[in-house]
Amino acid sequence: MTTHIRWLVIIVLLSAFSIWVIIPKDTDFAPDFNDDDTPDFLIRGQQPLGLDLVGGLRVLLQTTVDPTTYTPEDLEETANNVARRVNALGLSEATVQTQGNSRVLVELPGENDRQRAIDTIQQTALLEFVDFSGLFGQAQGLEGQRILTDQQIALGLVDPANTDRILNPSTGQPFVTGLTGNCLSAASATFAATSNLAQPEWFIEFEVAPDCVSQFAEFTGRMVGQPMALVLDGEVLSAPTVNQQLDTGGIITGQFSEEEATQLGLQLRSGALRIPLEVESAVEVGATLGQQFLDNTIRAGTLGAIVVFLFMLIYYRVPGISADIALFVFILLNLALFKLLPVTLTLPAITGFLISIGTAVDGNVLIFERIKEEIRAGKSLDDSLNDGFDRAWQSIRDSNISTIIICGILFLFGQTPGASIVSGFAVTLAIGLVLNLFTAVTVTRTFLYLIANLTRKQLTENKWLLGV
Repeated sequence: MTTHIRWLVIIVLLSAFSIWVIIPKDTDFAPDFNDDDTPDFLIRGQQPLGLDLVGGLRVLLQTTVDPTTYTPEDLEETANNVARRVNALGLSEATVQTQGNSRVLVELPGENDRQRAIDTIQQTALLEFVDFSGLFGQAQGLEGQRILTDQQIALGLVDPANTDRILNPSTGQPFVTGLTGNCLSAASATFAATSNLAQPEWFIEFEVAPDCVSQFAEFTGRMVGQPMALVLDGEVLSAPTVNQQLDTGGIITGQFSEEEATQLGLQLRSGALRIPLEVESAVEVGATLGQQFLDNTIRAGTLGAIVVFLFMLIYYRVPGISADIALFVFILLNLALFKLLPVTLTLPAITGFLISIGTAVDGNVLIFERIKEEIRAGKSLDDSLNDGFDRAWQSIRDSNISTIIICGILFLFGQTPGASIVSGFAVTLAIGLVLNLFTAVTVTRTFLYLIANLTRKQLTENKWLLGV
């Protein structure tokens, strides 16, 4: 009995926390707990909704080179890079897919900053480590200037015969690039003070990929005592003097704002687009289903839940009461996790959640039928409850785990451009299945045992109350 009381306290606390998370922050009975700009206590954000519910931005990108000069695999890899960029923007359920042999379609649910999205998608983010040897008095003066490098010419980004970019004043030729950002394995925005920074500021900390370490070490080793420029898309960010050989990484400074540093780190992590893209169209789209669908979904879901509650109560009587409580806790935990993770709710995601409710009911049905079999076999109430839960557990566990594995496969499939909408269905269904392992067994067991202890005499004398 003590164990069930302990679980009851845990379940009540989890349910109370879930309700607090689910309640919108702008309601009168859900204060924000802060009067300044500090974050709310714990994490409680808005529930993100998909493009089919809230609208967003649809961007069509067109390649700027002849389609015969690249393969379908190159276009697919370019779409993958775009997908990584928009996902890093914090947009869930973003859809990126190729169209034909020269276009990439990007759909961004809930995105309202058109220019930010376009800049992040389209930016090539070509980072170059450029040799500035001998330019001691001129290196700092070139910061913020656009220079011409042999790498820009080799990639076809600049026409050397028609450009106003600065040449190397010592040779009259394009600057020499020692290494590009393609060799980076990681890049992230950081705010701190380092030995190279007089005041704390935003900078980008980067790491070099293992297969480029020797090349990076050789380049920086021969640049010791000389200025080396960090050039992004032709613009000199900084030109520090190399004090020692660098092996695995370093930092990029440039008086960045937080937004600039974060976006640059994102672009460098995602890599340069294999195929240059330009925006053919960028259209803000309204929700295809919108508020009417949400209202209808809430009505249908509520009606369906009421029918399930009544069925469990009428058919299984007292055990049905514990099942209804467990199902209510199951719904609360799901909705809370959707906001905390967060999970973007689209039509497929909502479908996955509704299916998971069915699996939760199915688990309780297995348990109660086993309990009824044990009672018909003449066992006592306590033995019937214990055996019913223990023997049904294996079936519930195996069926849920097998379906979770399928959800994992669907989720991996959904990571490919054009199929990301499948991920929402897989995620919400998997969350429901995992929670069902807790609610269908632990929560149901806790309340059923507590009810049985309070009404033991009535249940023993009248087995009809147990659905037998």
